[in-house]
Amino acid sequence: MSPEKRMKELELSEPKHTILKIGGSVITDKKGELAARTQVIDRLAGEIQRANAKNLIVVHGGGSFGHPTAQEYAIKDGLKNPNQIIGFAQTHHLMTVLNGLVMDSLIIHNVPAVSVTASSCVTTEKGRINHFEDAALKMLLKIGAMPVLYGDAVLDSKLGFTIVSGDQLVSTLATRFNTERIIMGVDVDGLSDADPKNENARIFAHLTLSEAKRLQGRIIKPTNNDVTGGMFGKIAELLPAVEQGIPVLIANAAKPNLVYRVLKGEKVEGTLIEKE
Repeated sequence: MSPEKRMKELELSEPKHTILKIGGSVITDKKGELAARTQVIDRLAGEIQRANAKNLIVVHGGGSFGHPTAQEYAIKDGLKNPNQIIGFAQTHHLMTVLNGLVMDSLIIHNVPAVSVTASSCVTTEKGRINHFEDAALKMLLKIGAMPVLYGDAVLDSKLGFTIVSGDQLVSTLATRFNTERIIMGVDVDGLSDADPKNENARIFAHLTLSEAKRLQGRIIKPTNNDVTGGMFGKIAELLPAVEQGIPVLIANAAKPNLVYRVLKGEKVEGTLIEKE
């Protein structure tokens, strides 16, 4: 058998993966300080366990753990002052604390989850991932474990350090692995034609790639302490994955059983973005 044919067979036999992103606004209260929603974290862990989804990769955001310190020390802008180094260390540490709470719940629910720290396997150049050492992650999936990653403070070849968002991790993972779909668990019902917190906002049930690009231009960039760009940043990061034919569902993970239903393949309210 030729090497080319063997490689093609391996590609065809590689299982399809699902990437589940759980937003920081779901598992923390962004108005508080280090305000984890432990009951929500526990519920989501239970839903993941009950769904018994195979080949699942989980990524979570930082919420009130990562964002305030990252903003205070301007970590995303890079190293400009030695006083920022403690902020870099604190931002990373606080994300490990939140990740620990997520991991506690997953393990308690007998989910074979293993934490993969972005800062130990990812470097960036001017804020964009330029190296991702994914050998260990691939091995975890091969043995049936569930990798759990999160937005983190990482080293940057030009800036010294920066923030890599969970959304950028999702997009990078999706385009490097054989990904079937991306599920974005947020705290609203999907993309809408107005402020999603407004009861009169209309949710877009389905968007094509071209429609999503047009919508992106109408979304106001966040002015709060979300250093990763809010919903504007999500769309910007996810479009490359959609361009490769990977569908993205944006849905409300704050609603009980929604994540369970999505992982089981049920139709739920939300915004589905597809290439065509």
